Amino acid sequence: MVVERDAAQAEVASLQGALDKAQSQIETFEGEVSDEKLTDKEVAPREEIEDKTKSEGETVSLPPMLRGTVDSEITVDIYKVDKAYTGTTLLADNHNLNRPRIIEVNMLGEIVWEYLVPQNIKEYVNPGFDTELLSNNNVLFVLPRNGVYEVSRNGEVVWSYITDKISHDADRLPNGNTIFVFGVNDQTSDAQVTEVNQQGNVIWRWNAGDDFNIPPYSTISNEGWTHTNAVTRMANGNTLISPRNFGRLIEVDEDGEEVRIIGDGVVFHNLPPPFLRSHEDADPFAPHDPEILPDGNILMVSQYRPMRAIEMVPETGEIVWEYTLSAADNWPVRDADRLPNGNTLITGTKRIIEVTTEGEIVWQLSLRGVTFQKGEAAARGFYKAERISEQD
Repeated sequence: MVVERDAAQAEVASLQGALDKAQSQIETFEGEVSDEKLTDKEVAPREEIEDKTKSEGETVSLPPMLRGTVDSEITVDIYKVDKAYTGTTLLADNHNLNRPRIIEVNMLGEIVWEYLVPQNIKEYVNPGFDTELLSNNNVLFVLPRNGVYEVSRNGEVVWSYITDKISHDADRLPNGNTIFVFGVNDQTSDAQVTEVNQQGNVIWRWNAGDDFNIPPYSTISNEGWTHTNAVTRMANGNTLISPRNFGRLIEVDEDGEEVRIIGDGVVFHNLPPPFLRSHEDADPFAPHDPEILPDGNILMVSQYRPMRAIEMVPETGEIVWEYTLSAADNWPVRDADRLPNGNTLITGTKRIIEVTTEGEIVWQLSLRGVTFQKGEAAARGFYKAERISEQD
C-alpha cells in the first residue's frame, strides 16, 4: 500500500458543475486584523426577557452570559432557556462576501468575538470555511484552496500552513499536528487527507486513488472525484474519512489500509454512479462531517433532500436517531454536533438550530433579511458551528 500521493495522473470523467476553479497563485497571508474585532467581554447580570415560546408577556430569567454587540442581520428567534445548552457558539459567517468573518455569539445572538478575514484573501472561503476552537483558546480555520490558519483571540496569526490542496475540514491533533482534507475538484492523483506537523512537514497522507480508482468509483465526478469533506483521527489511531461522492464513510489504519466501509448498502444508497442527479431531486445520502460519539455511534448529516441529521450504529448501519429538516431555504445542511445535554446543534446555510432528542427546536440563530440567489446558497451563509460551554 502506497500512502504517498500517486504521481501518475489519471484520467477523470468530466466534472459536473464545479463550484470553484483551481487557483494558480496563492496570496501571502499578511495577518491583517480589522479594528472592528471585539475582544472585551463582560458577564451580564440576570435579567428578564420575553420567551417567544411562552404566552404573550410571560418572561423567563436569562442565565449569566457574556454580552456583546447586536448585528442587525443575525437574530436568535427561538430560545427556550430551560431546555437549551448554555454557552457561546463559534461559527464562520460568509453571508456577506465582502466581509467574511468568524464570529462567536452568545445565546441571544450578540457577537462577543469577531475576526474578519483579511481583504487580500477573502475570496478563499468556499467550499468549506471550517472553524474550530483549540484547547489554548485560539481558533483554527480553513481557507479553501489557500491554507489552514491558527489565530489568537487578539487576531494574531500564530501558525499557518499554505496549500491550495485543502478544503472543508481541519483538526488539531493531540500531538500538535494538523490533519486536513482536500475535496474541491480533487482528482485521482490527489491526496484527499494530509497530516502536517508544527514545522509544516508532511507526516501522513491518504490517497483514495490507491484503492478506489476502480469501477464503480473511478467514473464518479461531482465537484471533484471524491469531494472529501471531513476527516477524524479516531481513539484507536485509525482515521475516519468522508468522501461525499462515494456515499459512504471509510476507516483506514495508520498505514492507509482500508479497515472498513461504513454504511455501504445499509444507510447510504448503493453505487454505481452517477450518485447525483441534481440538488433538487437527489435522494442518495451524501454524508457530511461525521462525528464519533462516546458510545461509538456516528452522528452526521446528509446535505441533499431530504436534509437530515442521523445517528448511526456503524457496525450494523442501524439509525437510532434522526431529525429531518424541512425548510428548503436552509439548504444545504452540513454539520451536526451532539451537545453534553443530549441536544444536537445542526447548521444550515441560513439557520443554526438546537434540537432535543424528541425533535423540539429549543434555540435558533437565523440570518435576517438575507436572500441568496439561486445556485449561490452552498457558497454563502453558515457552514459549521460549535457550541462552547461555560467550562471550556
